[in-house]
Amino acid sequence: MDDGTTLHGTTPHEIALLRGGPRAAVTVAVVALHLRGAVEPGPPGTVRAVRGPGVRGLPALPPAGVPLDPADGRPGTVTRAERARYLESAVHSGLHEPCTVAELTAHPDVRWAVAEVRVGLAEAGLLRRPLLRPTRAARRQVRVLRTACPVPASRRGLAERTVLLVTALHGEPALRALVPRFALRAGLVARVPLRDVRLLKRSPYGGPWGGGGSGGALTCGGGGGCGGGAG
Repeated sequence: MDDGTTLHGTTPHEIALLRGGPRAAVTVAVVALHLRGAVEPGPPGTVRAVRGPGVRGLPALPPAGVPLDPADGRPGTVTRAERARYLESAVHSGLHEPCTVAELTAHPDVRWAVAEVRVGLAEAGLLRRPLLRPTRAARRQVRVLRTACPVPASRRGLAERTVLLVTALHGEPALRALVPRFALRAGLVARVPLRDVRLLKRSPYGGPWGGGGSGGALTCGGGGGCGGGAG
C-alpha cells in the first residue's frame, strides 16, 4: 500500500536512482562534476577527473566497509544531500584513470556510495524493504515530476540543480539537450547516425534533438515548478 511519502527534499541523484537504477545515479553525479569543471571527456567514450576548484567541498571517503551511519544505527544522522556528495566524491576518486560510466558504476567505492544513497531513500520510506525497490508511491511521483519538468531545448539560463533534476528525470534525452557535446564525447549517450541527425533537425517539435520545444514552458527552476518540489 502507498504510504503517502513524497519526494520533497529528494536529491537529483536519488531521483535518478529511483527512475533508472545505479547507472542513472552515477550519470547524474558525473554531470554534476562536469558542470563544476571537475570531470571532462577522456579518450572517446570515457570520462576522466580534473584536479581543480570543482573538487572543493567533496567529502573524504571513509575506509572500505565503514558505513556513514553511527554504530547505534540512529537514522537521519547523515543527510540525504550529504550522501549525494559522497557519491560525487566516490565517482571523482574512481576516475584516477579514464573509464566508461559502466566501469565507473562497477567501481567498489561507487557501489558503496550508491548503497549509501539507497539507505537515505529507505529511511525516507521511498524504497521497499528488504529488496530496496522503489515503492509504488515513489514511482508514481517520479512520473508526475517527469510530466511537470519536460526536457528544455537547451540549458541556457538554467541553474545547476535544474539541469541535474531534468537529467535525473529523463536520462538520455536530457543529456542530448543540456550537455550534448560532453555527453557524446564521454559516452553517456549513443552516437546518432548522420542520417538520423538530419531527420531530427527537421523535427516539427522544436530543438535540435526534437526535444519537444518545451524550453519556454519549463518551470523547474521556479518556486511553483518541480525544482522546488524536489528540494
